[in-house]
Amino acid sequence: MTNDIDSEGRRGMDEMGTVTKRRGPLWVAAIAAATLLSVASRAEAAGFYVAEHGVRPLGRAGAFVAGGDDLGSITYNPAGIFDAGSQFLFDASYLNFSVDYTRQALLRQVDPNTGETVGTYRQTFPTVTGNAPFLPIPTIAGSFSPHPDWMLAFGAYAPYAAIPTFPDKVNGLPAPQRYSLVSLEGSLLAIIGGYVAWAPLKKAAPGNLRLGAGLEFLVGQFTAKKVMSGCLPERFFCSPEDASWDVLSEIKAAPIITPSGNVGFQWEFAKGFRLGGSFHLPFWVRAPATVKTRLPSTPVFDKSTQEGEGATIKFALPFVARLGVEWRDMTPGMRIELDGVYEQWSMHDTITVSPDNIAITNLPGFPQKYFIPDVTIPRGLQNSASVRLGAEYSIKASSSIHVIPRAGVSYESSAVPTETLSVLLVDSGKVTPSVGFGFEIGHVRLDAVFAHLFAQSVTVAPEQARLQQTSPLSANQPKYPDYINGGVYKWSANVIGLGFAYTFGHPATPPPAPEKTILPTTEEEKKPKVEEPKPEPVAEAKPPEPEPVADVKPPEPEKKPDPKGKGPKGPKAPTPQTPKPLAPKK
Repeated sequence: MTNDIDSEGRRGMDEMGTVTKRRGPLWVAAIAAATLLSVASRAEAAGFYVAEHGVRPLGRAGAFVAGGDDLGSITYNPAGIFDAGSQFLFDASYLNFSVDYTRQALLRQVDPNTGETVGTYRQTFPTVTGNAPFLPIPTIAGSFSPHPDWMLAFGAYAPYAAIPTFPDKVNGLPAPQRYSLVSLEGSLLAIIGGYVAWAPLKKAAPGNLRLGAGLEFLVGQFTAKKVMSGCLPERFFCSPEDASWDVLSEIKAAPIITPSGNVGFQWEFAKGFRLGGSFHLPFWVRAPATVKTRLPSTPVFDKSTQEGEGATIKFALPFVARLGVEWRDMTPGMRIELDGVYEQWSMHDTITVSPDNIAITNLPGFPQKYFIPDVTIPRGLQNSASVRLGAEYSIKASSSIHVIPRAGVSYESSAVPTETLSVLLVDSGKVTPSVGFGFEIGHVRLDAVFAHLFAQSVTVAPEQARLQQTSPLSANQPKYPDYINGGVYKWSANVIGLGFAYTFGHPATPPPAPEKTILPTTEEEKKPKVEEPKPEPVAEAKPPEPEPVADVKPPEPEKKPDPKGKGPKGPKAPTPQTPKPLAPKK
């Protein structure tokens, strides 16, 4: 791999990217910051990614916040992993990315005696094309349930980000985009994480609630090449884009280990309707980097050397908020979802580069050993928003086979203002239609997706361009900066993906609530019961009080007639007895 920018015999890199003899000075920090931004920012969503992530979710155009119910939910809403059950998921997608750039710049004619501009012309350079290599982008995740109310998952995935490579020469001349980017080849990023979902309410719909959270790490490395200029602005002995003053640099930032996290919920607020929302925290990136450079071939740098090559990069990537609603079973098996996404890219306003004792020696006009101070690079990105509409329809082909067609469309605004657009950060408003297909046999589901990105072409007028060629040796802002990002940008992308999921088991769900009575279990009680009408309440009757009864003497016995004719015979009167005298005491 030859990295020479021109054919003037300048020293270059060998195939392993090593640098011969001399190392570059001050621009180390600027190169590190710009390159790290270009790749790391692509690890997040709007503005720097190409399409939504995951084979099945992309088949629904990324509308997977309220209705996510497999392990693809780790990207969109961790609450969705509860309904995934115990599952293993693997998918991979190929991103076919291409960008055409026709650079335009203002060419000034300067009076050599006064330095004043006497004429301005628009210069158009040859068109260059950047392409991404064939590199399947994977997702792998697994989940299990330690408790009926909890689900745990672990996963790793790479963002759907383009890693383009541009030519370093066009028609034998230095490529016109070289001051923005030559290549990102060799970069590798992934997000790994652990996730948990909880179902505090599992009653029959409506009313079930799912909550989820995840802890994630952005890990990997960046390798990139671009060209800077060692020309001192506003001087008569060089011009800003003179190839003999070019500085080809290669940066490798590693290891990148940056924590973040996400939270989310899903709530079935009415029968057939689900509301979902999630919030992804920012990535606060702080990473070490090493830079290898080739100094300009001009004699000014013949005796210059660089001491040290380390730096620390610091910047923030935005938070992402998602909200969606899904409508299920208006036709049995049909699901339609509408989502909105907001991304706070304005928080990525600057990059701070702190060189680790990098110094340049023996550069004319500077101290013998000049230590590079911290560098702050303004970015000026803007917030972005998107809307996604997707649907899928599960068709029951047999008792164990389902065919699931999917389709969707999304629109996303750009996070990069027109005046700062470049091949380093290619982005514009884009519409992405997608179609997908699922084939479910028992516990196995196979998925496929195709999506095409229609991006708006953007023309950055040279008078409108605001990205300057980096020349860290300048002490003051030049009167006429050399802007490097004017021109016409046309880009598009295709995504083709395949996926596999195996579900070991789903979480237990409660039976539907009975309308009136619960069916009994015994044979006798299985007979339908007929409710007897309850008797109307009757006032309690008091027992009647007994009537007062006068005292009545018992009737005298009936007298029988005396047989001697002396009248009725009555009762015999008692005979009086004379008490016997007591015997005297002895």
